[in-house]
Amino acid sequence: MKYFSEFTFGVEPSDIENQLSQYLNEIPEEISDERLALIFSLLDFTSLSEKDNAETIGHLCDQVNLIPESYPDLPSPAAICVYPELVAIVKAKLDNPLVNIASVGGGFPASQTFMEVKLKEIEMAVEAGADEIDSVLSIGKFQLGLVEEIHEEISRIKNLLGPLHLKVIIETSAFNDLSEIRKASLLCMDAGADFIKTSTGKTGEGANPVSFAVMCEAVKDFYSKTGRKVGIKPAGGISDASSANVYVTIVEKILGTEWLNPEKFRIGASRLANDLIRRILKKDDTFSYFY
Repeated sequence: MKYFSEFTFGVEPSDIENQLSQYLNEIPEEISDERLALIFSLLDFTSLSEKDNAETIGHLCDQVNLIPESYPDLPSPAAICVYPELVAIVKAKLDNPLVNIASVGGGFPASQTFMEVKLKEIEMAVEAGADEIDSVLSIGKFQLGLVEEIHEEISRIKNLLGPLHLKVIIETSAFNDLSEIRKASLLCMDAGADFIKTSTGKTGEGANPVSFAVMCEAVKDFYSKTGRKVGIKPAGGISDASSANVYVTIVEKILGTEWLNPEKFRIGASRLANDLIRRILKKDDTFSYFY
């Protein structure tokens, strides 16, 4: 735990809310096509339904494969994110080398399983073709104050992954206050997370701007202390371009334009892509590419 103890964890909610209000008041009503395209490039197309199977995920890959031909002015999305068992389907079906394969892993969504099982599941997902792993912080252990144990868990997962991206999900709605969110964010980064992520989308509230701003401030402070730029990912409930632009604006204001790229910023969503395509192509509300 090289840097963790050197940080302060207290957060004053009113300071964050005032800061956020100022940022959001500066957002123009109209979102430019350039901004819409940027948001599209940040997308982790996420399918984590209990109904997912080889057919549905294969169809999703087919749709993503056709984007360059159907809409040549659109950038490639960042990744497709699925359950571990379905990574092999994405590996076999996905043709676009610019789109990464992401898998949840390590006992998603609750992280309530044996460490050996977490590591084995992640190892199997990587063997099947995953480029990135989205894993959940052990929230129950965090509430008991077992920060060293959590640090060791995340470090072991990162050591297993090596150069592959590890995104650690904080699950912000599970915490009692913003100070805990900041503390959890700094703990994950200190343990080696390449990204910190707001939510699983499976429990409680998804992403919200206040918690996300706290996480961005933690990323900024961690970079100032260590020189390491950690990525950030809001996920859960972001279904339209206007909502997504709020998160882009927060990153831009707190972390700067250096974070406005898929290497440092992702947006996890399943419904957002259709709204972006509609707006970019100037289609009406009945248009739907992904279904």
